[in-house]
Amino acid sequence: MSKGDKVVILDFWASPFCARVKIALEEKGLKHENSEEDLFGGKSELLLKSNPIHQRVPVLLHNDKPVLESANIVSYIDETWSSNSLLPTCAYGRAQARFWVDYIDKKVFDTGRSIWASNGEEREVATRDFIEVLKNLEEALGEKDYFGGDAFGYVDIIAIPHSAWFLAYEKLGDFKIKDHAPKFSAWIKRCLQRQSVAKVLPDPEKVYQFVLHFRKMEGLD
Repeated sequence: MSKGDKVVILDFWASPFCARVKIALEEKGLKHENSEEDLFGGKSELLLKSNPIHQRVPVLLHNDKPVLESANIVSYIDETWSSNSLLPTCAYGRAQARFWVDYIDKKVFDTGRSIWASNGEEREVATRDFIEVLKNLEEALGEKDYFGGDAFGYVDIIAIPHSAWFLAYEKLGDFKIKDHAPKFSAWIKRCLQRQSVAKVLPDPEKVYQFVLHFRKMEGLD
């Protein structure tokens, strides 16, 4: 990183997508500024100008140039600051990593949301779906310490921020992740021991209270 580089994240404290970017920057040892957005009271002009299509966080501003979409931002960080590579070195490993990142992006948050944004039978179905997603991720993890093998990397950075929301899913869905995916549960604990992760992730209890507040606003309680 050159001396003149300025790195700013347009952020929201509870967002697992923003957390990915912050963990990647921590892993690279990059200084950055977090600019917290008020997503419910009024988004900043900077956010609307930087991400006019989706108008959502995170946005990485690198020397005032916006980079969008969290998985894309993590790839950009890895390519721009190449020391301590996050993606596998071989093309096959990178292809595998991108497959699982795509799976996580399509399944984890939306399936979890179906648990907390529903009641009754709909919630039971969503909980079963979520457990199935976890089992698929557990199978992908296998006996490895991390998704890429021995080293914490790209897929781990994409997946671990979602764990801050898991307490809410467990409480509302009435299940325990460790009962259904023990290796995945052990992987979460392993990741949380990393300073880059522990420093960034919000308190799961705080996220749970945020979800309960959201349920009330949506008239679900």
